Amino acid sequence: MTLWTILASGAGVVAIAAAGSLLLPRHVHVEREATLQAAPEAVLALAASNTGYQQFNPYLTADPALKINPFGPPSGVGSGFAFDGKDGTGTQVVAEVSDVAVRYDIDLGPMGKPTQMIAVDPVADGVRVTWSMDADMGFNPVGRVMGLFLDGMIGKTLDRGLGNLAAAI
Repeated sequence: MTLWTILASGAGVVAIAAAGSLLLPRHVHVEREATLQAAPEAVLALAASNTGYQQFNPYLTADPALKINPFGPPSGVGSGFAFDGKDGTGTQVVAEVSDVAVRYDIDLGPMGKPTQMIAVDPVADGVRVTWSMDADMGFNPVGRVMGLFLDGMIGKTLDRGLGNLAAAI
């Protein structure tokens, strides 16, 4: 085999792998839920507050050295915080608050801009809390492959956050 044949074959394999990765899902959704002994209003009040969120922040549990800098109003739309820790840097801002959910816009810089939501649904023995994350992996082949593993990675974090929330309420 000539060097030209080896290089052409390698380029062909890379092109096929890149094109194949574009067949993977662009949008990724991760969701966890738990039933808590709490009032829906209490959950939403903590979730909509930049300091209240820190009472159950799953990343703070995993990284006690995580630096948190609150900004904006203490609660409601625009309430947020900047973070810097072992899992990355970025910001999280309350983008929407309703009587059933709080939605956050997260900016991780080059790592993306996922959104998260904490939703409540009253049930007989408390409140069902659903914590979800949505990410757009774009046309990045590496991002789309990573999207296949996001549920396993982020799901554990959401479970930890729901456990923290149960303890905080």
